[in-house]
Amino acid sequence: MRIGIPREPAEGQKLVSATPDTVGKLIKLGYEVIVEAGAGSDASYPDQLYRDAGAEVVGPQEVWQADIVTTLDTPPQDKIDQLREGTVLISRLGVRIHPEIAEVFAKRNVTAISMDAVPRITRAQAMDVLSSMANIAGYRAVIEAANAFGRLFTGQVTAAGKMPPAKVYVIGAGVAGLAAIGTANSMGAIVQATDVRAAAAEQVESMGAEFVEIPAPAQESSDGYAKEMNEDQAKAALKLYTEQAAASDIVITTAQIPGRPAPLLLTAEAVGGMKPGSVIVDMAGGNCELTKAGEVVVTDNGVTIIGFTDLANRLPGQASQLYGQNIVNLMKLMTPEKDGTIVFNLEDEVVRAITIAHEKDVLWPPPP
Repeated sequence: MRIGIPREPAEGQKLVSATPDTVGKLIKLGYEVIVEAGAGSDASYPDQLYRDAGAEVVGPQEVWQADIVTTLDTPPQDKIDQLREGTVLISRLGVRIHPEIAEVFAKRNVTAISMDAVPRITRAQAMDVLSSMANIAGYRAVIEAANAFGRLFTGQVTAAGKMPPAKVYVIGAGVAGLAAIGTANSMGAIVQATDVRAAAAEQVESMGAEFVEIPAPAQESSDGYAKEMNEDQAKAALKLYTEQAAASDIVITTAQIPGRPAPLLLTAEAVGGMKPGSVIVDMAGGNCELTKAGEVVVTDNGVTIIGFTDLANRLPGQASQLYGQNIVNLMKLMTPEKDGTIVFNLEDEVVRAITIAHEKDVLWPPPP
C-alpha cells in the first residue's frame, strides 16, 4: 500500500505529517511512501532528504490518491473530494468537537482515523498526539514568556549587585504543564505549580517545583482528566490562582478539556493585581479573561498576555518528528505482518477508539 504525505493545505501550518526519519520507518513496515513536493520545507525537511529516505516526491494530485493519506488536521472539502473510495485518512479530525465529521467520511467510503481520539491508556501513550504536541507547546510557552519578560530567569550575584530569580507559576500539571515546569526550572526560575488533582503533586515535585494545593481539590476521572469542580471548589481555586498570580512574575496556564471551552482560571481582577512587567502565557487561549486568542496584549497595568494557540507550530521540525513518530507507532500496531498492509482489528481497544468511519459505517463514538 502507498502512504501519501501531502503539503498541509491549512494556511500557516508549518508541520508535516512525516519526516525523512519516520518515512524510513514506514518503508521498513513494507509501505511505499510518496511525498508532495515541498511538504516538509517549512519544517526544514527539503525534498532531497525524503528521496534519500526512500520516498518518491510527487505532485499534489497524486499524493491525495494514495491508499493511505496522513495529515495534521482535517483537510478542506476540496481535498476530501480528491480521496478515492477505500482510502484511509489518518489525521487529527477533532471528532470530539465535530462528531458530524465521521458521517462525511462514511458517505464517501473513506476510512477515517482520528489521532486526537487516542484513549488515555498506557498501551496507547506512544500514539498520543495530544501529549506529543502538548510537550512541545509547554516548552515553547516558557520560551515565549522569557522573550517577553524583561529580566533573566536565573538569579545572579554580580559585581554590580544581586539579581533575584524569576518566580514562575504553572496552573495545570498535565503534559504541557510538566514540560513548562521542567523548562522554567532548567532556566533557573523558582517554580510553583497547581493542579486540580491532588495526585499530581508527586509529579510536580519530581520536576523540581513546589506544589501548591487547592483546598478541597477535585478528583481524577476514569479517562485521566480531572472531574469538574463544584461551585465551592471552583471559588477556592480562583482565589488561590489570584493570590499566586500576584506573587509571580510569570504565569502559565494549561487547562484544556477536550470538546469543551477552556475553563476560566484568571479573572480580570486577578490580572489587575499582578506586577507591571509580569507575563501570562495562556496556552488554551481562554484561561485568562483578558486573553485575545492568537495575539499578544499588554494591559493597562503593564501585564503582557500571550494568547498564542500555535505553540507547537513554532517548533515545526521537532513537532513534525514527534507527530510522525506517533503515526509510525500506530502503523506498527496496525501492520502486524510488516507487509505494507493496514489491518483493522476493531476488537483492539486503541484501533476501535480512533476509527471513526470504516466501510461506510459511522463508528463514533466508540463503546464506553
